[in-house]
Amino acid sequence: MKKGKEITQKFNSISDLHRALGLPKPLHPLVSLVDYGNIKTEADKLPKAMLLNFYKVSFKKNLQGRIKYGQHYYDFDEGGISFIAPGQLIAAAEEEKDYSGYTLLFHPDFLRNYALAKVIKKYGFFSYSANEALYLSEKEKKTITEVFHHILQELDGTIDDFSQDVMISQIEVLLNYSNRFYNRQFITRKAANYDILTKLESLLDDYFKKDTTATSGLPTVQYLADELHLSPRYLSDLLRSLTGQNTQQHIHDKVIEKAKEYLTTENLTVSEVAYQLGFEHPQSFNRIFKKKTRLTPIEFKQSFHYN
Repeated sequence: MKKGKEITQKFNSISDLHRALGLPKPLHPLVSLVDYGNIKTEADKLPKAMLLNFYKVSFKKNLQGRIKYGQHYYDFDEGGISFIAPGQLIAAAEEEKDYSGYTLLFHPDFLRNYALAKVIKKYGFFSYSANEALYLSEKEKKTITEVFHHILQELDGTIDDFSQDVMISQIEVLLNYSNRFYNRQFITRKAANYDILTKLESLLDDYFKKDTTATSGLPTVQYLADELHLSPRYLSDLLRSLTGQNTQQHIHDKVIEKAKEYLTTENLTVSEVAYQLGFEHPQSFNRIFKKKTRLTPIEFKQSFHYN
């Protein structure tokens, strides 16, 4: 007998989530900083799956238990920060206990009329999976905790004309530090990341060797990320930290490599090569080839045979 699907509860406001957690009404309707130690609702009474209509930045220390995010489970025993954007699903897989920390909640409306509203999407970690959380050194933990304390001071103080400006600035500081710390994490895990790069190259080699492109088209970033059990954004950011190129650029490099093989060893027209590589339109193939080689496919083929 199949287990019934978990019912997802949607939270449109921070106040709704506060009620579900057994917390008092938030000090501000659009932004809140929750100390996990103050949550009154027992874990088994909380929704097993939640869809939030606001941002959630969770800093958890000494956490035991697992979190399901998408199709993956993540062990948070070492603690760290996870980032959730509006509309993303988060589900508790097992009872959580013995952890401390904070979760910052802020509604997109809180950012309205501020530059952050337009640039927040550049922070790629909001698209990472939970198994790609940010691990922090002790020094980094202190830095993040200080930012949270500054936000809490503003929330606890008297609201004035500058309160929102200050809190927006502190959120930006938090996100910029997180960017820096993620970059450090990519560097400190370079050996493991090179293993991922090697696996990616093998995936691409196998894909093109089997001529899968002729029937299934070019490999997509989503396909490669799924095969490597990573989120697309994390994979691209990881590759960029190692090679300076994102996943799509790696795919294009492999396309050019295979295209050169076809153009120099097979009696195929440029259009036939394009279709063989999975392009619906030869013009798209021509454009990518010239961008990468500064030659059109015809020019490359002619120059090769001329030499």
